[in-house]
Amino acid sequence: MPQYLIKFNDEWVPEHSAEEIRAKSRAATAVVDQMREAGVFVYSNGALDASTVVCSVESQDGEPIFTDGPFVETKEHLGGFCVIDVPDDDTARDWAGRLAVGLDWPQELHRFPASPFTDPTTTEGN
Repeated sequence: MPQYLIKFNDEWVPEHSAEEIRAKSRAATAVVDQMREAGVFVYSNGALDASTVVCSVESQDGEPIFTDGPFVETKEHLGGFCVIDVPDDDTARDWAGRLAVGLDWPQELHRFPASPFTDPTTTEGN
């Protein structure tokens, strides 16, 4: 089955009080629990923003060069994500929709391409 990334950018989320954030967390946890029960949950994490960036790294003459903050100037920062393993786009859309409704902020859905590191004749690792 293909894996999908459901994500949101921190900038898409309006300011919330601490209690509102706790309520959003409970709502997202409920959807993730449903994903676990359905056997489609792979991994998720949230509460990311510009303050959580550790560094950027690029290769220069075969050596890693580390710099503070994002590599490119951007106003968008990943806010959170969830990886699911479902049979098709429609099922992935359904789960992304559940998160969008539960959190009441936009989500973006991406399908991971087949991995070049696994044997395409098996479903292992996909």
